[in-house]
Amino acid sequence: MAYAQRPKTRKRSFNRRKVCRFCADKDFNLDYKNPKMLSLFITERGKIIPRRITGNCALHQRGLTTAVKRARTLALIPFTATHA
Repeated sequence: MAYAQRPKTRKRSFNRRKVCRFCADKDFNLDYKNPKMLSLFITERGKIIPRRITGNCALHQRGLTTAVKRARTLALIPFTATHA
């Protein structure tokens, strides 16, 4: 069986490099008591958005994860979406 050859066309993608919001803007504080800010880094299902998507640096992603977990423990943000 011979497989059909795929055409050798490549899409060129010029993606902008993602920048850590916390490093770029020093006024953007990382705090577990601010659920509105934390909701920017959480999906509607309640999962923490990974670093490769958000563009955070490793240091701030670890701090963000800790802040989200603390806010969940204090019931400031939900662990998951509504239970069905």
